Amino acid sequence: MTRAPITALAALLLLVFPGPGTAEGTGGPGAGGVPVSHGLSIHGDLKYPADFKHLDYADSGAPKGGEVRLHEIGTFDSLNGYIIKGNAATGLGLTVATLLAGSDDEAASSYGYVAESAEVPPDRSWVIFNLRPEARFHDGSPITADDVIFSFNALVTKGQPLYRVYYGNVAKVEKLGVHKVKFTFIEGDNRELPFILGQFAILSKAFFETADFEKTTLEPILGSGPYRVEAVDPGRSITYRRVEDFWGRDLPANRGQYNFDVVRFDYYRDAVVALEAFKAGEYDFRLENTAKVWATEYDFPAIRRGLVKKEEIPDGRPQGMQAFVFNTRRPFFEDPEVRRALAFAFDFEWTNKNLFHGAYTRTQSYFSNSELASRGLPEGEELEILEHFRGRIPDEVFTTPYRPPSTEVEGGIRTNLRMARRILQKAGWTLRDGKLVNEATGTPMDFEILLVSPAFERIVAPFKKNLERLGIEVRYRTVDSSQYEYRVEDFDFDMITGGWGESLSPGNEQRDFWSSVAADTPGSRNFAGIRDPAVDELVELVISAYVIPQWHFGHFRVAYWDAFGRPAVTPKYDLGLWTWWVDDGKASALVAGKGAAREGAGAEGRAGGPAMALAAIAAALLALWVARRIRARQRG
Repeated sequence: MTRAPITALAALLLLVFPGPGTAEGTGGPGAGGVPVSHGLSIHGDLKYPADFKHLDYADSGAPKGGEVRLHEIGTFDSLNGYIIKGNAATGLGLTVATLLAGSDDEAASSYGYVAESAEVPPDRSWVIFNLRPEARFHDGSPITADDVIFSFNALVTKGQPLYRVYYGNVAKVEKLGVHKVKFTFIEGDNRELPFILGQFAILSKAFFETADFEKTTLEPILGSGPYRVEAVDPGRSITYRRVEDFWGRDLPANRGQYNFDVVRFDYYRDAVVALEAFKAGEYDFRLENTAKVWATEYDFPAIRRGLVKKEEIPDGRPQGMQAFVFNTRRPFFEDPEVRRALAFAFDFEWTNKNLFHGAYTRTQSYFSNSELASRGLPEGEELEILEHFRGRIPDEVFTTPYRPPSTEVEGGIRTNLRMARRILQKAGWTLRDGKLVNEATGTPMDFEILLVSPAFERIVAPFKKNLERLGIEVRYRTVDSSQYEYRVEDFDFDMITGGWGESLSPGNEQRDFWSSVAADTPGSRNFAGIRDPAVDELVELVISAYVIPQWHFGHFRVAYWDAFGRPAVTPKYDLGLWTWWVDDGKASALVAGKGAAREGAGAEGRAGGPAMALAAIAAALLALWVARRIRARQRG
């Protein structure tokens, strides 16, 4: 379905007021004459026909083999990623199969995986998935309707809170046959529900007859995907090995993907050490998310010699929202005028110029970098819908396009801080002895910004300084990833830098972001604590009032040691790493290049006199420092 430019509100109006129906592609008749489809789409016809051989961005002839070493910051203590307890290891999704497999060059389409086909009636009141008889768990046992039903029920009753709200419109699930399962929905038009039901991991019912689903574990859960867990070094590394006889290897949606024999994730507790480890060749591939580091830290010998490639690859996905998030469970953040005032203290323009090398664009929508991004005022059908909520939503929705405060005004940040003071004064806050206090209670405004990375301290520091000019006492505290996750899940913070990833098919996940139920559910992503009947009906109408938007960048910043091949086509909505492969010729050349570099450095040191000797000593000291930090990280 082609979408015209719409406002931020309209992007999520699709959740509550869906548009016209979509076509999923057709096969033979199914239950009650309903067409059987090889895939499902929310927005329109499927790109790939029923007889497609492989996805356009995958090379069906890609060789299998080799190893890719990746990295993570933090630690892990569990291989159960489906529950709120514990800190799950990265990459566990590689070990499980789902009913449908997504396509990364379509906005919202999926194709047969465990399910070879699906049946959906025109009113979308139910969906039937027809399972492949050849689908298997890693122990050889077949995947059946019983496993699908067990997985769904376990996830929504015992799993992370997201599952309960994401699949909340499912009325019942029933077995129609060994390889046939039906989901029936509660009354209402939830057009994305058949599609998103294809996304949950299929787990083995028999396996969990002797394992507790609700407990963390460092024993691998029986999987059914292209990889299995091979080795676990708790908190330090996890290694996956490709399943040679993987039952789904030659499915059209999988062909040309999952080419590495071994995938290893090494964990680093320090981002600086992680970068130095990459430069030293300790791992192969890196996505950089810090503009300053990308601009200043990637001019090292291996890049100059061509051994490491540095690229910016376009990213067509909505960039979602990254923001300073107010926890409105704190009394001083309950007042929207207070939140509006504090937004004037964040100087994005200064931050972008001085800290980010001008790399970022200010975020003004939860769907930036996409056709769903906010534009202008509501009009047409959108305005017609919003009129039903006039009086229950802010009048500004109809009169003023949302724009975060900017310092590109005369007087810059001083003008913005004067505006903040006026707003705060009207809201009942006044300066006493240099401190901002509530006129009614005499309580000073002070709060803590909780961080998970030291890299963010340089960004928070000038924001803190501006807030202090308003008389607000602000602290920021950086904690390790485990403590940060625990505190955020328990909503134990005043303000964080939070994020909400968005897709081109906004839908049921928005309940987990903004609903009243989610506000009281530990582990939900309603970080702001929003509880509002209007939001529950139309979640998109007030979300901009609970955060201070930050920035986004519409590319992947990628650096990698040059040992890989990749398809000529990059998917529009993802990087497509699992379509890459180890190129034997490049890998051999890389080994030779590293050897030549070491020999050259040695000869250069011998021939270059004192200056070269000092350089060699400095390089050796740096290498020793990196090695010691890596060992320290491994110890703990």
